[in-house]
Amino acid sequence: MSLSDSETSYGGGASEYKPFRHISRDRLLYEMLRSAKSGDSKAWKVLIMDKVTVKVMSHSCKMADITDQEVSLVEDLFRRRQPLPSLDAVYFIQPSKENVVMFLSDMSGREPLYKKAFIFFSSPIPKELVNHIKCDTSVLPRIGALREMNLEYFPIDSQGFITDQETALQELYGNNDNARRFNTCLNNMAIRIATVFASLKELPNVWYRAAKDSDESTPTPNRELVPTKLADAVWDMVSKYKSTIPNFPQSETCDLLIVDRSIDQIAPVIHEWTYDAMCHDLLNMDGNKYTHEIPSKTGGQPESKEVLLEEHDTVWLELRHTHIADASERLHEKFTNFVSKNKAAQIQQSGRDGSELSTRDLQKMVQALPQYTEQVEKISLHVEIAGKINKIIRDTDLRELGQLEQDLVFGDAAAKDVISFLRTKQNTTPEYKLRLLMIYASVYPEKFEGDKATKLMQLAKLSPDDMKVISNMQLLAGSSKKKAATSGFSLKFSNQKTTQAARKDRTNEEEETWSLFRFYPVIEEVIENLSKGELPKSDYACKNEPTIPTVKNSTRTSTRTQTAPAPTTAPHSMRSRRTANWARTGTSDDGYSSDSILKNMSSDFKKMGKRIFVFIIGGATRSELRVCHKLTTKLKREVILGTTSMDDPPQHLTVITPQSFLAISSKEKLKLLCDSNIALDGLGI
Repeated sequence: MSLSDSETSYGGGASEYKPFRHISRDRLLYEMLRSAKSGDSKAWKVLIMDKVTVKVMSHSCKMADITDQEVSLVEDLFRRRQPLPSLDAVYFIQPSKENVVMFLSDMSGREPLYKKAFIFFSSPIPKELVNHIKCDTSVLPRIGALREMNLEYFPIDSQGFITDQETALQELYGNNDNARRFNTCLNNMAIRIATVFASLKELPNVWYRAAKDSDESTPTPNRELVPTKLADAVWDMVSKYKSTIPNFPQSETCDLLIVDRSIDQIAPVIHEWTYDAMCHDLLNMDGNKYTHEIPSKTGGQPESKEVLLEEHDTVWLELRHTHIADASERLHEKFTNFVSKNKAAQIQQSGRDGSELSTRDLQKMVQALPQYTEQVEKISLHVEIAGKINKIIRDTDLRELGQLEQDLVFGDAAAKDVISFLRTKQNTTPEYKLRLLMIYASVYPEKFEGDKATKLMQLAKLSPDDMKVISNMQLLAGSSKKKAATSGFSLKFSNQKTTQAARKDRTNEEEETWSLFRFYPVIEEVIENLSKGELPKSDYACKNEPTIPTVKNSTRTSTRTQTAPAPTTAPHSMRSRRTANWARTGTSDDGYSSDSILKNMSSDFKKMGKRIFVFIIGGATRSELRVCHKLTTKLKREVILGTTSMDDPPQHLTVITPQSFLAISSKEKLKLLCDSNIALDGLGI
């Protein structure tokens, strides 16, 4: 029996560079499942997990991957299980007292449930639990391995992971009187972030958003210290890996930046116009699961079918970060080219006196040609999805609302434009009006002072609870005066009228794009500044000052970053030249060559410099994940986004409702009221 981490080298010092998600999958399949065998054991084994590790496994591996490693049965640790004394068992569990007790119950006594047990803990196990296992002398001979896997995060993308803490905002920024809940949430978050670096064999420079200065007479609120405390906890855990994990780097190999949701209050609610964001915002999806109807094979009623919009779908992978108009246009091209480039389709076409082949005709044709079915279904699915999204955009006048949202963000619209929209667009849904006012409040916080908020609520026909959501958002951001002083700026016009802007217009720095593609999240500039070593010292601090690394030949260890040449044109009309090239890598015009995207990604990663990790406490957005993919290409550094949860706008509104968020003390409410004159009538003062 041994208590150790794997000696397999991944990440920083590995000879073969692998993308983030591939490493997670390989560790689970090969380092854990494949290694769990003894000389006298049968090939097949049982895999036993708890609720958390089941999620860890399902985010990285398919069931077919697991069975390929000779796992015949997957079991829940806390369910009653049938004894299988001829088979070995692999336990992948959290290092909790309850889990250890259940394991000992399985394997102790005269008749254990399994022949041998290979135990892998998802995070570091306390010494007292190790001693508890060692004290049971009947179990010790039945243990084939006892290791810390240090893998307790949940990959959601090739460059993204979550810690699966959807209530983090409430627990860390809500009722701070519950110290135990606060500390548990923060500690679990730190453990899961730290295991990312254990898996990738990376030692980070830990940067974090520093707490704002406060008066000497007033202690800094706990919510201001959350990034600082998380940085302390992560660094404490990761620094211990230097002595506990074989081949772990002894000097810094990457950068980690920790921020919270207050860094950008607009990104979670603005309408993002990429295919990915529109799918999750406008369609009734369950996570990445989309349900649609397909014709019945027996000729009866249509049948429901669930599909996953994930990276295994190469059409989705190609289009997800493109503008919805660009995605629709390219799908049409893809479908047309599919017909023109396939001999079977051409034969069918030639018998139709020159008329265009319809989707129905193509579906009839491929019933006799099964090899085409997958390609037709793949393209048809996305044609259907894009069609639904475009219909919703037309039916809800979403283009006009989206234009107003972005004009507010970039300082091209003011109060009269918002008021005019609310008066003339009475049929706009309450959710859309609330999201518009949240953006308005972020750019013009002074417009919500005193009874102005009530008048806006009446004009928009929103309930008092809806307006409390805006108050909660402002409370999370802190004093509006401080915010204006640090991150706002003004744009002056010739008529002496001054408007505010929450973003600098960067269209001159990017390639020509579609209309309504101007918006970018704050995190984009922050990551660029981090890469250039230009984070403002007044706002950000580092736990461990960066050390000067030894120059090596490998581009993987180089500290220099390369940036793509700046494009020169920037108009944003609806018909200008679409999407920047980073979103078009390996694109294709038919259903087949989309597969080349995966191959191109693999080769591109080998040329990357030091990784950049960004962790957002309180939920991240699709636009922020998109930025990480974009900057990976631009900076030639793999940018990985971590967060407590991936939230789409409807979910974000639920998170910051009065019922679930910011249960703060009356004293703190009064202080915020004095500092920023935010109207808090509905919060019970």
